[in-house]
Amino acid sequence: MHRLDGKKAVITAAAQGIGRAIAEAFANEGATVYASDINKNKIHEISSKNKILTTVCDVTDNNSIEKFLNFSGTPDILFNCAGFVAEGTILDATEEEWDKSFNINVKSMFRMIKTFLPSMIDNGGGSIINMASLASNLSGIPNRAIYTASKAAVVGLTKSVARDYLEKKIRVNAIAPATVETPSLQDRINNTDNPIETRKSYIARQPMGRIGTPEEVASLAVYLASDESSYMTGQTIVIDGAMSL
Repeated sequence: MHRLDGKKAVITAAAQGIGRAIAEAFANEGATVYASDINKNKIHEISSKNKILTTVCDVTDNNSIEKFLNFSGTPDILFNCAGFVAEGTILDATEEEWDKSFNINVKSMFRMIKTFLPSMIDNGGGSIINMASLASNLSGIPNRAIYTASKAAVVGLTKSVARDYLEKKIRVNAIAPATVETPSLQDRINNTDNPIETRKSYIARQPMGRIGTPEEVASLAVYLASDESSYMTGQTIVIDGAMSL
């Protein structure tokens, strides 16, 4: 007996990092997983190894999302993982970065939920999980002005949809990690003048003395996707190695 037996899960940005770990964790717990990403080559890499059904989906395009729904059918679990990290203070930021960040980090969830929610309601309910961040209304992280604003919007969207569709048996929660070891994190570190010192600085700000793993976030996602969390909705769960203490 697995924790997600008989459930169908839809996941965005699942080709690597947290999204991939969640797709694999859901599959290992018995779910039928439909995983998508904008990167065609990387998303199809995971299907042969894990028996996960994969497709390409651009979460900034409504037609692409409609095709994803046609491919997957109605899910019991919708995990919105797509995101983009814009760095810098508000004085460093540009309107182009603002628009890109809110399009990928917030409007993509708006599009996905709008597309998948009606059939989930008709199917009797389900669990929606959004990827937020400690950098949001929860905490101000240095040099993350746009990112923090966009993830605060994710928290607000999560609460709003949770309240509006509570009576329809739709649960909506968010996960708010601190720094997690992912390929995108490594890319950002490599793009700095001194990657070794940058990595040390990320570790130094974590009271536990280490960066989190995608698998740790995936374990929380399994709980929120499962019936074990059936009394929980509208919540943002922090997983941050005590960074917010």
